[in-house]
Amino acid sequence: MANAARTRANEDPKLQKFPMTGPGLKRLEEELKNLKSVERPNIIQAIAEARSHGDLSENAEYHAARERQSFIEGRIEELEMIVSAVEVIDPSTLSGDNVKFGAHVALVDEETEKEASYQIVGVYEADIKQGLLSVSSPLAKALIGKRLGETVSVPAPGGDRSYEIVGVKYA
Repeated sequence: MANAARTRANEDPKLQKFPMTGPGLKRLEEELKNLKSVERPNIIQAIAEARSHGDLSENAEYHAARERQSFIEGRIEELEMIVSAVEVIDPSTLSGDNVKFGAHVALVDEETEKEASYQIVGVYEADIKQGLLSVSSPLAKALIGKRLGETVSVPAPGGDRSYEIVGVKYA
């Protein structure tokens, strides 16, 4: 199904493509599958049970279940749109010392000397706590196209921060 949806996205030039890694797409597809096969049937059952309790105008369980159903249906629609427009990029097929989508980048903050590592990933798979940096973030935008050993300056709330690129790898 995901391949057919991706094919439709490729045929319509108006649809925006979303670069994403394979694992990122897999996580979204698993979330979509769970919403459709587990969450949706559970909420339908909860609505039916709440409905059986009588007067719907004062039935908090019914209203909460309907609200949850609305959220689930909205998320399913959003995920289907994203998955249909994904362009999977396999970082292991890339190489070089310049930073591109999918790169694992090691940086040193020039002020604090702290080292940090990130992988530049798609907007919908970013999770900074796991070191997955959105390609649309200011830091990723500053890094794209730079080479190992270069310094980048990134605007931050407390003033610009400078980072030296000390590692670039593709895995």
